[in-house]
Amino acid sequence: MKPTIKIFPETKFIGKNLSFSYTDYRAFELWSSFMPRRNEIQNALGTDLFNIQINPENFDFNPQTKFVKWAVVPVSDFDFIPEGMQSLIIEEGLYAVFNHIGDVSKARETFGYIFGVWLPNSEYELDNRPQFEMLGEKYKNNAPDSEEEIWIPIKKRI
Repeated sequence: MKPTIKIFPETKFIGKNLSFSYTDYRAFELWSSFMPRRNEIQNALGTDLFNIQINPENFDFNPQTKFVKWAVVPVSDFDFIPEGMQSLIIEEGLYAVFNHIGDVSKARETFGYIFGVWLPNSEYELDNRPQFEMLGEKYKNNAPDSEEEIWIPIKKRI
């Protein structure tokens, strides 16, 4: 599994977020509260959904370490933010983009490969910026033929 190295442009998002850890993983709760309301976002750019994770500085992947997960859509502006939703901006940056095929149960294998094999053997290191999955037209929740892009923030090793 070889990634494509891309620059993600500065992008505005509107959606919902929750703070939790891998031990107390509540992504289903987050997405269940967001999906029925996503059409309230009036200035969405396209139909892609983004599952964004913002890790604390020096994230250690400890199962108890908390991070913030966002369920969002990209938007043209922040002129109207539905009640109970928040805005987020991801700054432009370098990313390794992996294509994940399979249902959510296979994601652990993909992330294990990314962080345990590819990243340590690459010319890059993890950068402290948001990582995310882009859920586009080929994404089918929990289907074996579902496809999504995994965007990992990177920088050249010094």
